[in-house]
Amino acid sequence: MFYGMGFRYKMISKTDQKIDRSQPYVIISNHTSIMDVMLPCILFPNHPLCYVGKKELEKIPIFGTVYKRVCVMVDRNSARSRADVYRRCAERMQKGHSVVIFPEGGVPDDTSIVLDQFKDGAFILATKHQFPIAVFSFKGLKEMFPFDNKKGYPGVVKVFFNDILTPDLSLKELREKAFNEIQFSLIEKIK
Repeated sequence: MFYGMGFRYKMISKTDQKIDRSQPYVIISNHTSIMDVMLPCILFPNHPLCYVGKKELEKIPIFGTVYKRVCVMVDRNSARSRADVYRRCAERMQKGHSVVIFPEGGVPDDTSIVLDQFKDGAFILATKHQFPIAVFSFKGLKEMFPFDNKKGYPGVVKVFFNDILTPDLSLKELREKAFNEIQFSLIEKIK
């Protein structure tokens, strides 16, 4: 779907670390477009992926059927649902699945926001179950495939592989380090 819509990506690695095919990860990135969801599938072809996603999206015809199979649904208005996400994600990871979480918790309505504040979910999951965090930044999709369907164009997305963070830092340190790495990649001038 990503390629068929006229998109390509250019990988820019900012680390010497490599993705281990046998290691499940908590995969995080910024979230600015529906196409952000496609990129982890392309970047991790040898990893079964599980997404944490909003429960209300399962109501979309056809898409909702597929969505329910690959996502751990969360009702963000329910504390019980939010708490249960960790258990269900850990079960998937114990089976070898990597979990994709957009730590901003959604796409901000204000399009001038480069990177919204991170929620703790991805970092709680990583520290509690000792899974490394693969940190990516996706640059360009906000303009190429925005939520305003009157705008957009095909093109090349810059994908920054920032780092793999080990869960030996505190939750706050992990969240801040990941936020800073993603934010720097988004504001950095790279051709």
